[in-house]
Amino acid sequence: MIDGTPLEDETVIVIGGGVAGLVSACYLADAGAAVTVRERNDTLGGVANRLEVDGFTFDTGPSWYMMPETFDRFFGHFGRSAADYYEIERLDPQYRVFFKDGDRADITPDLDRTRRLFESYEDGAGTALDEYLETARRTYEIGMERFVYTDRSRFRDLLDPSIVRAAPALEHLRPMQQYVEGYFDEPKLQQLLQYTLVFLGSSPHETPSLYNLMAHVDFERGVYYPEDGMYSLVEALVDLGRDLGVTYRTDQEVTELAPLADGVQVAAGGEVTVADSVVADANPAHVERDLLTGTAVERDPSYWDEATYGPSALLLYLGVEGSVDPLEHHSLVFPTDWDPHFERIFDDPGWPEDPAYYLSVASKTDDDVAPEGHHAVVVLVPIAPGLDDDPERVSSFRDLVLADLAAQTGVDLRDRIVVERSVCVSEFAERYRTPDGTALGLAHTLDQTGPLRPAHHGPGVDGLYYTGAFTSPGVGLPMAVVSGEHAAEAVARDADPSPLSDLAPNL
Repeated sequence: MIDGTPLEDETVIVIGGGVAGLVSACYLADAGAAVTVRERNDTLGGVANRLEVDGFTFDTGPSWYMMPETFDRFFGHFGRSAADYYEIERLDPQYRVFFKDGDRADITPDLDRTRRLFESYEDGAGTALDEYLETARRTYEIGMERFVYTDRSRFRDLLDPSIVRAAPALEHLRPMQQYVEGYFDEPKLQQLLQYTLVFLGSSPHETPSLYNLMAHVDFERGVYYPEDGMYSLVEALVDLGRDLGVTYRTDQEVTELAPLADGVQVAAGGEVTVADSVVADANPAHVERDLLTGTAVERDPSYWDEATYGPSALLLYLGVEGSVDPLEHHSLVFPTDWDPHFERIFDDPGWPEDPAYYLSVASKTDDDVAPEGHHAVVVLVPIAPGLDDDPERVSSFRDLVLADLAAQTGVDLRDRIVVERSVCVSEFAERYRTPDGTALGLAHTLDQTGPLRPAHHGPGVDGLYYTGAFTSPGVGLPMAVVSGEHAAEAVARDADPSPLSDLAPNL
């Protein structure tokens, strides 16, 4: 726990009001710093935002609320809980999968039912699932306590003796596809255990199998929905920050960062300010290529050209009249062979001919997000970053996806859409300054995991720190919360290197 106010009289500017930046701001303000968040857009939240049109409300980014203990851990540091700001409801079913051969499967909170589902596809698969989840549970417990909640973003952090002792339990470095094949022959079961890898920005053939821990998160810890939608988390972070003294300034694009002997000079919104420290929730590629003056940063510029980025996406926000049954709150549509889609994202970039995609229908759970007799539907199709998304190409692909949705699920939305908005590669690149318009950040490939991701310290620039999906621990809302904590800890350690500067409880 933090002792006293180690950052008293320190000034910190947080660049970017995404979840990780908002979390860092709370920790830093609680530690005594004068904190200002500068956000280039007109609303806070980054990709975790809200779109309201004609009575419809859409979460524009993350829509799966998982690992609730991570959010309670954060609020608990300040003597509060997530329930002080919003209630959560566990979804049942958690999600429905439509396979393109006409089959479908529901994953529910009932693990016995899931075992029976697996057994129905393959003899012995129920027992194999128990064995798989036992390993996933162990990986999760060790990974979270020793690699996620504890910052291991530098190679020297791995010299801790506890890490050496934990190594045998974390020897999952082969690709996930090979690992899952060791348990299950049925391709559909393999897909059910690997679809979350898309959320990590990688493919089953490139993601190390230590991410089998996601099966424990999914099958045993569950999927939830916060009242009023995912943006409730952003509102909670902002409200907490205000209580702690954080200042928020939107429509404030940072245009230049200049390292000084005693801080960092920040140009934003026509003003020039000097801060003792800067925490960038803006992605490091943008910071190092576009904002930092001179050659201050000690990173080979080619790093960002050679990095592997997670997918971009075509997102359709659709206000629909009438029923959308049999879609659930979360639904996934999978080709029987999804490898060609992954190849079109990572190996041979192009628009997929037989896409896999995800649908969110929050109005299945929350009556307030759509007018009576209507539904708020979000369609997300992962696509390769950097694609040319001219309006004609996007329109053509949109038509393909909606036709496929009608054919595969029986839900034809095309003549019932009363509100429609879309986001694609160009919008991600413009609004969030992400390389090639990636929607997720750096993919979780083996060479971009743990200390191989950019560290929280800006290399070679005293007083500059990074947080968010491009750094450790990685992609996803829970990881953004932890990343924000780690960046704040790094600021506190540099200001007061004594052990008492540790911001996080129970480490």
